[in-house]
Amino acid sequence: MADGASVGRIRCAGVRVRRGDVQVLDGIDLDLPLRARTVLIGPNGAGKTTLLQTLHGLVRPTSGRVVATGASAGDAVRFGLVFQKPVMLRRTAAGNVAHALGLAGVPASERGARAAAALDDVGLGYAAHRPARRLSGGEQQRVAIARAHALAPDCLLLDEPTSSLDPGACRAIEQHLLVLAGRGCGVLMSTHDLGQARRLAEWVVFMHCGRVLEVSDASEFFRAPRSEYARRFLSGQWLD
Repeated sequence: MADGASVGRIRCAGVRVRRGDVQVLDGIDLDLPLRARTVLIGPNGAGKTTLLQTLHGLVRPTSGRVVATGASAGDAVRFGLVFQKPVMLRRTAAGNVAHALGLAGVPASERGARAAAALDDVGLGYAAHRPARRLSGGEQQRVAIARAHALAPDCLLLDEPTSSLDPGACRAIEQHLLVLAGRGCGVLMSTHDLGQARRLAEWVVFMHCGRVLEVSDASEFFRAPRSEYARRFLSGQWLD
């Protein structure tokens, strides 16, 4: 993997997360570009959601360390987290985004313009003043992405953001993620949709049973995965 120090890195060193008797993450070692398009894939229970939440800081490692570095030494790194099922407040789409900005300490005088710009970035300018809970599933997910992106993160962390959406809504979200990535925002997302992974990923992280088994350039991964588990997963075989 290229050094990429000038654009920041996400590093995990021996990260473990244990919940009761279950070892959810089991010694994760990673070194990824902060502002790349990286996709986490693997079967259910691989630990993808927990890894995203740990990178964000929502989950604290039982042991090990997560270190994110910016373009320059001492730069604070900001993550935005988008859940698989977005929760919409009883407000307009713009109100949902503005509320997040308020919680982040953005002055009230700036929230309206920033919320409008974030919704425009995901193609939802037309829905800014509509009740968020009355929007379609795909539109609500785009509001959630706008809500996270409005905080100007260095990297968006997305947990299967299109898992319950129809193909048209999926493609719309993919296109907006590509636009945001093109503007310098990192995208690190999990998905079970291998077609989506092929369309979006520059890097692939393959996980199984709480471990990272492979990190690879996306084209190389889909052409010739190195691990037996990855080869079986791509061929549709059950992983035990």
